[in-house]
Amino acid sequence: QVQLVESGGGLVQAGGSLRLSCAASGSIFIMNIMGWYRQAPGEQRELVATMSSGGSTNYADSVKGRFAISRDNAKNTVYLQMNSLKPEDTAVYYCAADRWIGAGMTYWGKGTLVTVSS
Repeated sequence: QVQLVESGGGLVQAGGSLRLSCAASGSIFIMNIMGWYRQAPGEQRELVATMSSGGSTNYADSVKGRFAISRDNAKNTVYLQMNSLKPEDTAVYYCAADRWIGAGMTYWGKGTLVTVSS
């Protein structure tokens, strides 16, 4: 049973930074795609950033230049460094992963809340 456990959420003032972490456990296989999604109150879940095991990245336009995704393949762990945070970044952030690229995300974490105050 694959489990994704996020950490690092919290309350931060606008302009501040946070770093999210997500570790995948229970799998002997590398998660070839890992990433972050977020869902704000009353909104649909949206992609924030993804990263393949080969290092290819994909970012939402709204976070380009402010957020950076990275990963440790050996640990099946993915990180999200969030800088210059804005109140509109407030959301529950979900870690997601899959063994196969392009097949959607099979595994999801329970989410961690990020609140950015103005």
